[in-house]
Amino acid sequence: MKKPFVTLEQLEKMTAEYPTPFHLYDERGIRENARRMKAAFAWNPGFKEYFAVKATPNPAILKILREEGCGTDCSSLTELMMSDRCGFTGSEIMFSSNDTPPEEFVLAAGLGATINLDDFTHIDFLKDTIGYIPETISCRFNPGGTFSIGASKEGFQVMDNPGDAKYGFTPAQLKEGFIKLKAMGAKRFGIHAFLASNTLSNEYYPTLAAILFKTAVELRDETGCDIKFINLSGGVGIPYHPDQPANDIAVIGEGVRKAFEEILVPAGMGDVSIFTELGRFMLGPYGCLVTRATHEKHTYKEYIGVDACAANLMRPAMYGAYHHITVMGKEDARCDHRYDVTGSLCENNDKFAVDRMLPRIDIGDLLVIHDTGAHGFSMGYNYNGKLRSAELLLQADGGVRLIRRAETPEDYFATMVFD
Repeated sequence: MKKPFVTLEQLEKMTAEYPTPFHLYDERGIRENARRMKAAFAWNPGFKEYFAVKATPNPAILKILREEGCGTDCSSLTELMMSDRCGFTGSEIMFSSNDTPPEEFVLAAGLGATINLDDFTHIDFLKDTIGYIPETISCRFNPGGTFSIGASKEGFQVMDNPGDAKYGFTPAQLKEGFIKLKAMGAKRFGIHAFLASNTLSNEYYPTLAAILFKTAVELRDETGCDIKFINLSGGVGIPYHPDQPANDIAVIGEGVRKAFEEILVPAGMGDVSIFTELGRFMLGPYGCLVTRATHEKHTYKEYIGVDACAANLMRPAMYGAYHHITVMGKEDARCDHRYDVTGSLCENNDKFAVDRMLPRIDIGDLLVIHDTGAHGFSMGYNYNGKLRSAELLLQADGGVRLIRRAETPEDYFATMVFD
């Protein structure tokens, strides 16, 4: 059973000042998790976690992670700007984009960010755009085919289909790209790959690492390029269902270390730095959406309407994704009522839960929707003219701080031209 990181008493105090719905983040949990991540890869002196800004683009969150030694993984102009405004500089910023507009390359280069190219044609495009090739450069690798981890204690798992993904260089393009970049002035190289999303297996990173380590040795031998870092990107997931196993980052880090020592060290590449770009794993469990039951409906099904909607949390409507729900104050009550928990959008998929067994819900009850710390608020939108909610931080000292105010109608109308 999932347990909220906040109590009903704390929420009642918050809602007296900040109306629901709102997203709430747990500073203590975020910091402790970042430290576990760092400890798991402490064997690699150059290790750095570049937090995926797209997951939770809030300055307060980014500053917490910067204090814990993280950098930022950016994919757009505004994410670069936010990182800059939060104090991240130079190599603390990784820029990984696709179909990249020229102004994004210009800003990334101006900030001294490490640029991770998504496509072979971007080599000339980058040179034409900024006038040079940076001395430190990275390329995104896509091995194609179907990616699986084979037999493991979790069973045989087909993780994803890189061959269907729009991202990255093919193996042949990667080799040709490194040779070309070296001739154009690049001196220090990195390899990046993202082959699966939200994996629940301690074998994912070690399996991916082994592929990239072998690729790095081959590229070094075939091109003479000096490979300085290997970026495992993201993909380490979280258990949205209460009965799913959680990834053990210490075990994962140890698995990557073994592959490192088996492949890179004998090849004379023991000085290569390991980078990661996690979002969901770093923040997902440490955020929740707090909402209040406002209506009930009894027709062909039993419905509970809440004051949040898919504009606040898109994943259930978009993907049919499961998010656990706790009815605050009824944590120990029997789950003997079957509900669809719905928002108010004019879309029938605006449901946080379908046929979910929950305790009896009364009008006015506070509900906590779990695991919204990543890809929650950030995927919000304004359909039906709905306004984005506030974001609050439950501080390590127990205090509460507003870190983004709720949108107002004037915010919604601000970009419109009425004349």
